[in-house]
Amino acid sequence: MNIQTAVLPPHAEMVRAMLERDTAYEGVFFTAVKTTGIFCRPSCTARKPKPENVEFFAHADDCLSAGYRACLRCKPLDAAAIAPDWVQRLLKAVEADPEVRWSDAQLLAEGIEPLKLRRWFKQHFGMTFHAWLRTRRLGMALGGIKQGASIDHAAFDSGYESLSGFRDAFQKSFHITPGRVAQSEPLLFTRLTTPLGPMIAMAERRGLVLLEFLDRPALTREVEELQNRYGYAVAPGHNAHLQQIEQQLAQYFAGKLNTFTVPLHLPGSEFARQVWSALLQIPYGHTSTYGAIAASLGKPGASRAVGLANGHNRLSIVVPCHRVIGADGSLTGYGGGQPRKAFLLRLENAAVQLTRQLAF
Repeated sequence: MNIQTAVLPPHAEMVRAMLERDTAYEGVFFTAVKTTGIFCRPSCTARKPKPENVEFFAHADDCLSAGYRACLRCKPLDAAAIAPDWVQRLLKAVEADPEVRWSDAQLLAEGIEPLKLRRWFKQHFGMTFHAWLRTRRLGMALGGIKQGASIDHAAFDSGYESLSGFRDAFQKSFHITPGRVAQSEPLLFTRLTTPLGPMIAMAERRGLVLLEFLDRPALTREVEELQNRYGYAVAPGHNAHLQQIEQQLAQYFAGKLNTFTVPLHLPGSEFARQVWSALLQIPYGHTSTYGAIAASLGKPGASRAVGLANGHNRLSIVVPCHRVIGADGSLTGYGGGQPRKAFLLRLENAAVQLTRQLAF
């Protein structure tokens, strides 16, 4: 069994998504045109070929192995979650010297068009590059204050010439004043690459708190709740939990990992935590229903409440809400989009089937 082929959606579904340029299928499959020898994303804006002239692949590498070349318009080799080389070079430069302010003139000197960079960061981080830089510097200031540095030193080390400007920027970014940092918990976030598009991961010292697709409609509400209700100060950064989830996600999508071991921290109501705990008990490659989960919690009439708690899960894939389906077998809702939910279920089922075959 080829696990990559097994995760493809039904043929008719892929034809429909291709003809309608459905962006929900980004990363789910690639289209290869026999008459031109070119392969594309399903959302490519080029003129669509006749369905009989198309074959479908799960990965760009499969298209290349079959002798197809990448479309110059939609650039399927530049995966949606992967930063292009010029962005990666800039990020490495920022990491090497966080003190640099990076004016537009400096960017141009490095061969980077500021407007192009602004658009990329807005699309993939939800903020401009310069806003990201400011937030990153403020995050470093946050860490310094938590370690005992004075507010004055943190302000000037962050490049602010006035304490009032630093305090205003700090409060706007973290929803707390610098003086209240001791009562807050830093929540560091980073952007991750996955075959299904970019994700954002957030973790504090106790564990992973959030893992969501960047295009999830509820993401903004979830982050605001973590800030306003649970007192988190959200800032760009890295820690061991973020490094671990990045590694484990790569193994998961390769069909080589069926149990995540990254520590988790799940702020929420008692009932929501009970539901999320029940989700963690659904075995890899299997599914459950809202009614079955409600019954397992001793509340057989609480199917709707279980569905709401399921929808409020902030840890996609790791807390496997995608394994919950309707009583009639339908996929029902999924914050990351039903095509992604179907992909994840096919991936897990294919890995289970392959494991069984290898056992004989």
